[in-house]
Amino acid sequence: MALALYRKYRPSSFGEVVGQDHVTEPLRTALASGRINHAYLFSGPRGCGKTSSARIMARSLNCVAGPTPEPCGECGPCVALAPGGPGSVDVTELDAASHNGVDDARELRDRAFYAPAESRYRVFVIDEAHMVTPQGFNALLKIVEEPPEHLIFIFATTEPDKVLATIRSRTHHYPFRLIPPSAMRELLERNVAAEGIAVEPAVYPLVIRAGGGSARDTQSVLDQLIAGAGPDGVTYERAVALLGVTDVALIDAMVDALAAQDAGTVYGTVERLAEAGHDPRRFASDLLDRLRDLVLLRSVPTAAETGLVSAPEEQIERMVSQSQRIEPGTLTRYAEILHNGLLDMRGATSPRLVLELLCARMLLPEVSGDEAAMLQRLESLERRFGAGEVAPPQAAPPQAPAAQAPAAQA
Repeated sequence: MALALYRKYRPSSFGEVVGQDHVTEPLRTALASGRINHAYLFSGPRGCGKTSSARIMARSLNCVAGPTPEPCGECGPCVALAPGGPGSVDVTELDAASHNGVDDARELRDRAFYAPAESRYRVFVIDEAHMVTPQGFNALLKIVEEPPEHLIFIFATTEPDKVLATIRSRTHHYPFRLIPPSAMRELLERNVAAEGIAVEPAVYPLVIRAGGGSARDTQSVLDQLIAGAGPDGVTYERAVALLGVTDVALIDAMVDALAAQDAGTVYGTVERLAEAGHDPRRFASDLLDRLRDLVLLRSVPTAAETGLVSAPEEQIERMVSQSQRIEPGTLTRYAEILHNGLLDMRGATSPRLVLELLCARMLLPEVSGDEAAMLQRLESLERRFGAGEVAPPQAAPPQAPAAQAPAAQA
């Protein structure tokens, strides 16, 4: 059985952790200077490297050359704690979701007093630390506050506010973040090259968006696509079908129809959407993403070059053209309508009907009296005047001066 990508390519040093330089650099500096704290709190969204960094921290602390920011990778502790290694008796990982009570905390406290068997430190990595009950935290408080010299705690959690304040105050807190798209793409391309699988460039933005900034989730999505890849590798069409993403042709058709105020094509696109079996909710969400990209392309001409908008080159050219055909006020109004409509779709029995009503609101600004609708109507008039479709009202011709009365004769 093949290992999942996120396990196969788990980082083994801080230098390999992607997108968390604000955390890894201070940790490496502390290890290099020997300023080791007895308790750490790693917090952040799921799949962003908290547990991996905790394992790397344990490896760096127990390396024969350590504490060091660069584990040698050859000594016993380094080999045991490497990704895929057998583990070490001196490094214990606990899942607080299933070990969160007073009895579990007391057992951990009793074990913590024993000296390490073969390493420099005993390290306890407590995952999902927010699941520990207040009573369990109170049972740990004394040992976390005044631990033996050989003991180090690393708490990992997605919800640091739920960690008991008295415990949190004894730790060095390092907040992890979601991984930016540019760094995520580099990670995916590196993994794909190592796997020797062909992946079309247009697939990466779909995978990155589906992963939501989590390295684990994003690599799991890519793993699924690779598992179902054909002889040509991972193609855009296969990725769209497997991920349930709206075909970009439908998004383009809808945006072009809205730009042209072509109601027939707008509702025809909704019909094509239904015939293809796409989810109206997902279509509305993907259309909202496109409108966001168009707003950025219109406001920031270098958005594509700086990575604010991520799409294939040919798609960027099409989107730039679309952004110039819809005025900024109209774009933002469309986005607001879709955003509010997505909330209405959550419990709707007929999402398609809600989508069609949203299209009607976008096409008919005159039925609404708010400022955004008025601005859209003004922008439409300005564009029509600029294109010469509507002639401005002609000024009245100047009247001839009235004839002067003849001068009175003397």
